[in-house]
Amino acid sequence: MKNLLSLLVLLTCLQGVSFSQVSLFDGKSLSGWYMDVPDLQKDSSLRRPFIVRDGLLVSLGTPGGHLISDKSYEDYILEFEYRFVGDPGNCGVLVHASTPRALYGMFPKSIEVQMMHSNAGDFWCIQENIQVEDMEERRGPRENWGVTEGKERRIINLTDGSEKPLGEWNQMKIKCEGDKITVWVNGDLVNDGFGATAQKGQIALQAEGAEVEFKGLILTSLK
Repeated sequence: MKNLLSLLVLLTCLQGVSFSQVSLFDGKSLSGWYMDVPDLQKDSSLRRPFIVRDGLLVSLGTPGGHLISDKSYEDYILEFEYRFVGDPGNCGVLVHASTPRALYGMFPKSIEVQMMHSNAGDFWCIQENIQVEDMEERRGPRENWGVTEGKERRIINLTDGSEKPLGEWNQMKIKCEGDKITVWVNGDLVNDGFGATAQKGQIALQAEGAEVEFKGLILTSLK
């Protein structure tokens, strides 16, 4: 009876509550985003590594850099689809991004959700940190942990085989709520972190060697 009453109270509280959604990509332009590409800043004749093509947002992979949201976000779910064009390779989505070029003169301070082929869902700590269960098994010896150059910044994901065959669209869902970050790939829970040292910030997409197409990019606020 107590549990039933608690459920009724919760349902009553949720009546009339709706979570707002916004598309971070309009299918026509890169409005709402800006590029941070160190090599492009040095040589403006280089190609821009982020474009819109056939209604898709495309990371061409090179020159390396990031497409960063104008706005900062907290307590949200980000959902999108992606696929590698041609050869598989590396890419990622950075959440809670802040200080630009904080690592290796390239990566903004953030927590990366890896999209690299066969490693989708790994966490990479970029001047920010996060914890998971079985930390030593998934990150290596404790004395090697860190968030700066030369430290063990990778936290391996929970599953194998969650990604679709090359050329097919993968679905990724990232939930950032308080100090927790949870990631699903094609419906599989692939990482579940807590104790994040940042709880809000910008969102960044990477150009990191491989051409990747994105579509969707729907952000749902949890507030």
